[in-house]
Amino acid sequence: MRVNVDGRTLSISNLDKELYPDGTTKGEIIDYYTRVAPYLLPHLQGREVTRKRFPHNAGDEGWFEKNPPSGVPRWVETSPDGLVMCPDLSTLVYLANLAALELHTPQWKVGKQPDRLVFDLDPGEPAGLDECRAVALVLRDRLAEEGLEAFAKTSGKKGMQVSCLAPKVKQSTSDYAKAIATEFAKAAPDLIVDQMEKRLRPGKVFIDWSQNNPYKTTICVYSLRAGYRPTVSAPLTWDEVTDGAFTAEDFTLHTMLERVEELGDLHEGLLT
Repeated sequence: MRVNVDGRTLSISNLDKELYPDGTTKGEIIDYYTRVAPYLLPHLQGREVTRKRFPHNAGDEGWFEKNPPSGVPRWVETSPDGLVMCPDLSTLVYLANLAALELHTPQWKVGKQPDRLVFDLDPGEPAGLDECRAVALVLRDRLAEEGLEAFAKTSGKKGMQVSCLAPKVKQSTSDYAKAIATEFAKAAPDLIVDQMEKRLRPGKVFIDWSQNNPYKTTICVYSLRAGYRPTVSAPLTWDEVTDGAFTAEDFTLHTMLERVEELGDLHEGLLT
């Protein structure tokens, strides 16, 4: 099937193919990305996009892809390093047709210094979202002491992320984030860990500061996540974080569009 998207002709196929175990089809995925594009694309602008593709089923392992895929159209924009970028709807639809369900981005734009700082909150069982929420709220207050406004979202899976605009500090943003993670781990060692060893994580929240490092990426807001259902990395209000009346499964491609129409882009502050 050939379609025209912003003046470019794309071939899309297998729209009825079920790409999620719950029956969600490729057609529904393309429709979601098309309709959420006004909110998603500004967060992709100027950034290389690492995709995680699941051409058979989102319940499979899938694989990460940074370089242009085979047969990529000439109009797909790439960075000076030859990596794919996604500045427009036609590219977004093209990637969705390739079953690039997950879109991951770095904390900086091509050729620029980091403009964002992110803390990835990864709970080790039996810890879960409740523990992540508690850490996120204290992180918000800690960043506010530095004059930084924090923005929270679900990871689309078991954890959360807290982001802010990159602070103007002498050390790297990675070192800055690591220092705060270490501060928190020392203050609450029974709840928080700042080291990557998995043996240290059970029952605690790992504050992953490393996603601020060069060549690291984080799931983009509004991106789908693989799994049984098409969950979304969903922006949250701080009232929602405080109340805690949500799970990752509450935010899917079936519910997100109505949510953004009502609330707009809750992460718009990260675009300035």
